[in-house]
Amino acid sequence: MLLLDYEVTFIYVRFVCNKSLSDDIKTYGGLVIFMGIETVLLIVNKKSLDELLNTSWNKVYDLMEQAKLRHLRPTKLARLERTFDIDCEAEILDWMETIGSMTGSVKDVLLAIENGEEGLLQFMQFSSPGAWQCWEARSYLYLDVGLQRKIADRNDLYSMTTWNELITNLANLPEDEFADKVCMDWMARRKELGETLDEKEDPKIIPTYEAHARNSKLLVHAISEWQNNEDNIGIVGREHLEAAQWGHGDMNLSYYLRR
Repeated sequence: MLLLDYEVTFIYVRFVCNKSLSDDIKTYGGLVIFMGIETVLLIVNKKSLDELLNTSWNKVYDLMEQAKLRHLRPTKLARLERTFDIDCEAEILDWMETIGSMTGSVKDVLLAIENGEEGLLQFMQFSSPGAWQCWEARSYLYLDVGLQRKIADRNDLYSMTTWNELITNLANLPEDEFADKVCMDWMARRKELGETLDEKEDPKIIPTYEAHARNSKLLVHAISEWQNNEDNIGIVGREHLEAAQWGHGDMNLSYYLRR
């Protein structure tokens, strides 16, 4: 078993070799498993994104190079993570330079080039007020508790059905209530497997407990921000996953780009 987290006594690594269901983020056995790989729920402001997509490609490049598009970036949600303005701009500009000068809107260009979804994901990150990010290995625990069932594998972890159910269960739930359930479940699993809960024997107990509490609260917070603001959309993805495979249903990046 690959060790993705020190508390591996209850964390599983799922190697998925079959093609996912139609409502899944498409995950295949060829994906490489990395230490500390993260599950991501990216909150995107649709108005900001659509304005960027409908602006001339060359104009976006020129204005972003001068840091004159920051008014389009939504206000950061204080408790969620996102890339600093200057770093996000640099990544987009570096990527746009690989494409070169083009005529038409950003959306026109993304549709015309190969793997335009890669660029769309970068513009989504610019248009994001924040994201929930968590080690994938730990995400299984949070979704197990949130759905009151065992997440079977990575396809299940990232499926649209799973996240629709998670939204129903967690949106606007008191954060402390969910965090308490997660931490109690984590401790029960350790106890069942004979692992110590004594911080004197294992100094990582307290910081890991605090990490689980923090991550689970932020998951509820991110889902609630997504659901309570009609301008926000949620894009579920994973590090090292092709951009075309991010998002579910109408929010899948390939579909969003071509609708």
